[in-house]
Amino acid sequence: MNQNTPENVPEIAGWAEIQRGTDEILPAGDLRQRLTEGRPLRVKAGFDPTAPDLHLGHTVLLNKLRTLQDLGHEIIFLIGDFTALIGDPTGRNATRPPLTPEQVKTNAATYQAQVFRILDPVRTQVSFNSTWMHALGADGMIRLAATHTVARMLERDDFAKRYQAEQPIALHEFLYPLVQGYDSVALKADLELGGTDQKFNLLMGRELQKHHGQRPQSILTLPLLEGTDGVNKMSKSQNNFIAIEDSPETQFGKILSISDTLMWRYLELLSFESLSTLAHWKDEVMHGLNPKEIKIRLAREIVTRFHGAVAAQSAHEGFEARFRDHAMPDNLPVTEVVVGPEGLLLSQLLQRLGLTASTSEALRLIQGGGVRLDGDKVSDKGMRLFPSTEATLQAGKLKFARVRCL
Repeated sequence: MNQNTPENVPEIAGWAEIQRGTDEILPAGDLRQRLTEGRPLRVKAGFDPTAPDLHLGHTVLLNKLRTLQDLGHEIIFLIGDFTALIGDPTGRNATRPPLTPEQVKTNAATYQAQVFRILDPVRTQVSFNSTWMHALGADGMIRLAATHTVARMLERDDFAKRYQAEQPIALHEFLYPLVQGYDSVALKADLELGGTDQKFNLLMGRELQKHHGQRPQSILTLPLLEGTDGVNKMSKSQNNFIAIEDSPETQFGKILSISDTLMWRYLELLSFESLSTLAHWKDEVMHGLNPKEIKIRLAREIVTRFHGAVAAQSAHEGFEARFRDHAMPDNLPVTEVVVGPEGLLLSQLLQRLGLTASTSEALRLIQGGGVRLDGDKVSDKGMRLFPSTEATLQAGKLKFARVRCL
């Protein structure tokens, strides 16, 4: 983490919490300087409504916004309804299919409902970048595109890799970082938050603000949260996500399924408990407390945040009952997995579903008699599941999934 604590800058209230979990704060010392100027900062974070549901990976940014909001700063939750029509090329090895205006509108409505479980709706400005992008018009877009060269765009890591691999890059994809950067101009942002994969786009905002005679924004980047498998970035495509809209029981169970190591990262990035409290909890574990007790504390906090204290208590009691009885959770959602005509090894399926962290762990679990298919113990490490199969899988005592093979 970039500490950015020059000796000549005074201590700032809340600085430790602002830094908590961050990857970089750029440029060095700039944000601290702004915080000493005695005015609320205009803090921007953008979300493209590319899917109807937010998950806990998205809330890493939202949590930081809430921290800044509680410190008295102006929070701008930017819905990228215009940029969603372009399609964010970040991390992509192929052109992302753009969404229809109808899909964007539907998804944007669900985003607004979900974010206010973390942010204070009274103190949050919700903006849509179509507001100024439609007003900019075609001639304005041409002038915006004229501010940067193709060579500059190819400095972006994912564009460079695709170019070198001779994979297509559509011209409209070059517009994405320009539009995101122009959002900072339109909003006169003092600070923009984003994931580490957004660094190029965030820096673009600084450059365009300079071009328009504005003071360039500070930048705060946050890490991408690993999913429940502890390996890949949390996403629906990896089936390793915990959705804001998941039921209390599902949220509770998924959090209890993460590894003891991943637990501390989730606490740092997702919990609102103080740093001193987390340090005390680490000390408790070092002196013999079962890490499961810490996961329960985190699970109760998360479920309370999105469903209330009564639901959290009920989910906790239900989990303890299942733990005692090794009972299967009710109403397991069905996950559809494409396995192809050749089928898929059960060990690979367990890893893909997030029931094990790796195929090697799955194989060890099968060998040890810890995997069940529709209640029957599996002993064949080479077992495959084929299309049209629908089954309930159990890995260990507490991890379950219902799967439909396509």
